[in-house]
Amino acid sequence: MTAQANTKPRGRQFFNNPGPTNIPDRILRAMDRPVVDFLAPEFLEIQRSCFAGLKRVMKTDGEIFVHASTGHGAWEAAVANVFSPGDLVLIIESGHFSNGWQEMGEALGLKVEMLKADWRKGVDFESLNKRLADDKNHEIKGVFTVHNETATGMMLPLAEVRRALDATKHPAMLLSDTISSLVSMDYKMDAWGVDVTVAGSQKGLMMPTGLAITGVSKKAMEASRHSKMPKYYFNWALMAARMPQKFIGTVPVHQFFGLHESLKMIDEEGLDAIFARHNRLAEATRECVRAWSKDGKGPTLYGQTKERLSDSVTTIMMPEGHTSDAMRKIALERFNLSLGGGLGPLSGKVFRIGHLGDLNEPMLLGCLATTELAMKVAGVPFASGGVDAAIKSLAS
Repeated sequence: MTAQANTKPRGRQFFNNPGPTNIPDRILRAMDRPVVDFLAPEFLEIQRSCFAGLKRVMKTDGEIFVHASTGHGAWEAAVANVFSPGDLVLIIESGHFSNGWQEMGEALGLKVEMLKADWRKGVDFESLNKRLADDKNHEIKGVFTVHNETATGMMLPLAEVRRALDATKHPAMLLSDTISSLVSMDYKMDAWGVDVTVAGSQKGLMMPTGLAITGVSKKAMEASRHSKMPKYYFNWALMAARMPQKFIGTVPVHQFFGLHESLKMIDEEGLDAIFARHNRLAEATRECVRAWSKDGKGPTLYGQTKERLSDSVTTIMMPEGHTSDAMRKIALERFNLSLGGGLGPLSGKVFRIGHLGDLNEPMLLGCLATTELAMKVAGVPFASGGVDAAIKSLAS
C-alpha cells in the first residue's frame, strides 16, 4: 500500500509578514532561562539597561514607560494620560491604523476630527497648515500620527508635521505611532518635537509580541498631571512612583531578558547600519515589484509618492480580477511563505511583504522568488525579471 503523501511543507518557514517579525535565536536563548525576582539587583540592572537602550533608539531624553500588552496598550496609555474627556484631537489619515487611533479616541471620550488624505499618496501638508491656522482658539489639543502605516506601506514625514505646528504657533501635542518604524527607519523623537511615542516589541525590536513602549516628553508629562481620563494600569504617575521597577503588577522578566539582548544586537550593528540595511532590502523589493508590473498587467506598488515609501513594509496592489488571499494561501500552505494580507478596505486587494527586523539578502530573495512561484500557481499575471531586478538592486 502506498503511503499518503504528506502535503505539509518542510523546512523553516519564511516569515515575511510585517509584524510580528522573525525572532533571532540569540533573543530566544536569552529568554530561555529560569525566572528571577523582579526586585533582585541582577534584574533591576537589566531593566535599567533596557530603559536606557530604548531612549537611544527613540533618540529621546524623555521618560520611558513599558506595559505588558500589545502596541495598542501604548496607544491607550497615551490617550488616557494626556487628555481629558471631550478634548478635541486631530488625526492625520494614513490608513487602517490611523483609523484605529480614531476608534480608540472616540471610545475613550475624545472629540476626534480626521484630516482626510489619499492612502496611496499621503497627506497634503497645505491642508494641515490650513487646519491648524484656522484653529485660532487652539481647541485642538493633540495631533495623532502614524509614522509608518503598516497597511499601506507609506511613511509620514514627522518633521513636516512639526514644521506645520511650529509655523502656525499651535501648542497641540504631537503623538506618533512608531510601531512599524522604530529601529527600521530613523526616528528622532526629540528633534522632531514628538510629545508621545508609542511602540511595540514585535517588529524592529525583533521580540515576541507583548511589550508596549511609550516615550513621553516633559510637555506630555506635565499634561498628564491635569488629565481627567480614568486609568489605573496605564497610569504614568502611578508607574513612576513604583520605583525601582517602574511597573504596575508583576514585571514580565523574560520579555526584559529578550529586550536586553535585542538592544545589544542593535548596538552591535549600529542604528545607521540598520537603517541602511532596511533601505537596501526595501528598495530591492520595490524594484522587484516594478519589474512585475512593467507590462501593465501585473501587481503594482500601492504607494504612489516615491519619497514616502516605507523601508519596513511594501504593500502591493493585485491586478484587476485577482485576489491576494488566494495567492497568499498557496504561498503559505504549499511553500511555507507567510505574507501579510490587506487590512480593512484593502482586504483581498493587496498583499504585503515585510522586510524589517532580523532579515538579510538571502531571506528576502527567497521570499521574492517564492512569491513569484505562488503567483504563477495562482494564475496571477506578472512580467518576468522581478527577482533579477532585486538582485541588480542589491548588487549595486
